Amino acid sequence: MSLGLAHVKALSGIVGNENIYTDKAHLIAYSYDATRNRFNPDAVLFPRDEKDVSEVLRYCDKNGIIIVPRGAGSGFTGGSLSVKGGIILAFEKHMNKILEIDMDNMVAVVQPGVINMELQKAVEAKGLFYPPDPASEEHSTIGGNVSENAGGMRAAKYGITKDYVMALRAVLPNGEIIRAGKRTIKDVAGYNIAGILIASEGTLAVITEITLKLITKPKFTKTAFGVFPSVKHAMSAVYKTFAEGITPVAMEFLDNLSIKAVEQRFKKGLPMDAGAILITDVDAPVQNLLDEQMAKIDEVFKQNGCNEFKIAKDENEAKDLWFARRNCSQSITVYGSKKLNEDVTVPRSKLPELLDEIDKISKKYDILIPCFGHTGDGNVHTNVMVDGSDKKQVEIGHKAIEEIFRAAVDLGGTLSGEHGIGISKAPFMKMAFTDTEMNLFCSIKKAFDPNNILNPYKMGLD
Repeated sequence: MSLGLAHVKALSGIVGNENIYTDKAHLIAYSYDATRNRFNPDAVLFPRDEKDVSEVLRYCDKNGIIIVPRGAGSGFTGGSLSVKGGIILAFEKHMNKILEIDMDNMVAVVQPGVINMELQKAVEAKGLFYPPDPASEEHSTIGGNVSENAGGMRAAKYGITKDYVMALRAVLPNGEIIRAGKRTIKDVAGYNIAGILIASEGTLAVITEITLKLITKPKFTKTAFGVFPSVKHAMSAVYKTFAEGITPVAMEFLDNLSIKAVEQRFKKGLPMDAGAILITDVDAPVQNLLDEQMAKIDEVFKQNGCNEFKIAKDENEAKDLWFARRNCSQSITVYGSKKLNEDVTVPRSKLPELLDEIDKISKKYDILIPCFGHTGDGNVHTNVMVDGSDKKQVEIGHKAIEEIFRAAVDLGGTLSGEHGIGISKAPFMKMAFTDTEMNLFCSIKKAFDPNNILNPYKMGLD
């Protein structure tokens, strides 16, 4: 679609000339996300406040203009891409403030453009803790985290974004402002509208304010690293650790391909012959409880084939142990110029079966599929590596992905643990949901957005 000068003038009257851009540079800058797919919008607009958002949406709803809310554009599924033109509604310029940190009730109130890490630092300075820590925490926004229900490494113990959202303010496509949820621990009055908006990828309403639960910052933490002869041994150690009553803050793994890639890229002295490594964090309010947890993890790991177990002596050594996990995503590009990156989730006890199925798929299509991820919550990042210049190989890679999705669903899992659906996984939604369920999703979308102006063509709803 083309926006037209009359619409640009009208929208400029709402937000000011300095907050709407139609020049080529801005359109290119907001045309892509981490998928590297590109779709140029017709304009980029920076609302100054909730009133701006309301007036912009009201105008666009009346005139059939598409609106795509956008945080930092760090998503992996194209959720913030303007696939059919329209306006990118960007929040990083103005609506990026921490409005309140309430020490008495242990909540934070933020605007959608606040960077995740900035919030973490602000609350930790006051002795509080906001646990959700997506890999993109240094640049992803809280609004984007809520819209995608972002997770992170600490999800094994502390949960994901939805577990911390207490209330939202949002603007419906017709410009009306709603409040969803309360700043109370208990609230069972009415439907859980906040729960519906979380993970809706900006398709139902535009979130303008977020009230988040905080917890007390843990006093003691410890990091350990275990080396296993095979992925199957490592996956068995994961769910058996939890079965022993230990809940680590994080339990992350790298398979052999990921280990080799990091070592090839960074020369960190990693065990190249290892089938897998597990990296884990534990925390506790007292030191002896911390030591008890780590001793039990050591015991369970060794019962499941761990041939090397190392506990970090200090924070610097802990960072060194975590280096491989934090840098494996960029390292695995040694295996191909194009990475088809997906994140499937299964029940923890099904992890050995999932990784076994992925290995079979890798051999079937003769392509490398390095895997790593959040085994503490059953979330595995699968990376189908192909030559991006070879169309046939890319096609084969997409076939492999479809089979990985099928394997995850058949094991009682889901298409995504944290990346969302967007456009990348939209074609597979009917694999995971029945026609009745998909029709229900579409009915919810229509109830919120009858004219289909909010982030259309996402999540398989069109």
